Amino acid sequence: MNLIKKTDRIFIAGHTGMVGNSIKKKFKEFSYKNLLTPDREELDLLDNKSVDNWFKENKPEVVILAAAKVGGIEANSKYPADFIFENLKIQTNVIENSWKNNIKRFIFLGSSCIYPKFAEQPIKENYLLTGKLENTNEPYAISKIAGIKLCASLKTQYGFDAISLMPTNLYGPGDNYHSSNSHVMPSLIKKFHDAKMNNKPHVTCWGSGSPKREFLHVDDIAEAVIFVLEKVSSDNKYLFEGDLKYTGVLNIGIGEDISIKKLAELIANNFEYRGDIYWDNTKPDGTPRKLLDVSLINKLGWNAKIDIESGIRLTIESFKNELFENTIRIK
Repeated sequence: MNLIKKTDRIFIAGHTGMVGNSIKKKFKEFSYKNLLTPDREELDLLDNKSVDNWFKENKPEVVILAAAKVGGIEANSKYPADFIFENLKIQTNVIENSWKNNIKRFIFLGSSCIYPKFAEQPIKENYLLTGKLENTNEPYAISKIAGIKLCASLKTQYGFDAISLMPTNLYGPGDNYHSSNSHVMPSLIKKFHDAKMNNKPHVTCWGSGSPKREFLHVDDIAEAVIFVLEKVSSDNKYLFEGDLKYTGVLNIGIGEDISIKKLAELIANNFEYRGDIYWDNTKPDGTPRKLLDVSLINKLGWNAKIDIESGIRLTIESFKNELFENTIRIK
């Protein structure tokens, strides 16, 4: 028996982003009928009054908060105030109004950057707040931690049905390929595409290439969201520390990581790029390793389907198609 219905009014906050768009497509694929996807003119998530009015008028029953200001190391380093300020406002507005309007199920999408920089690997959910965060994205991480704790506190005090999912590094169709404010996967895809197209003899990548990261395709996180909404009660024992303290946190990942150097080589091979790869050690590496322990979500019955090699191929195909479509529009 599912905990939500196909006819529920489901609000996807952030439906135009990479993750939100994938969630929207999966809901449609799974035959959900009433998806609420307002545009920015109709709903400004940074404005509490706008969010309050929209909730009263549209009466969502299920909410997925996938909206966030995101970026890579460079963007987080340049605009730390923007990352904490905007994310705190978006989260507070959506979570508060979901609670006030008695929605029956809520999903908050966080990030694996909430965990300590030098956390023991693989990272378990209860490692949260046990050590110092990575400096390069600390403001973003703190905003996400605040969102987790707000959801958990509302559950503890008022019974608010909220679960926080912590996906590892996400990638896939619709990613941000900006040269300076994208994440590592799309950044490398753009670098090697440009190098291939312009016959560049070498590509320079940030850092040493030694850090390891885990990557999850957006179609997998979309299916995880629907699985949790349908099958996982917020009263499930795995969402508590001991018998009393509600955490509401579940890691979402594939359970395997890869070095940035190996990732770069895989992407280069997909583009059939044969030039040299240089590593700029003057640039920061970030956290040395970040592999999530996904045993809890696996025990609940969900497993990722898309391996890294297949995911990269699918993402590069999508990237090339987007470039082709943009070229046609320009002409």
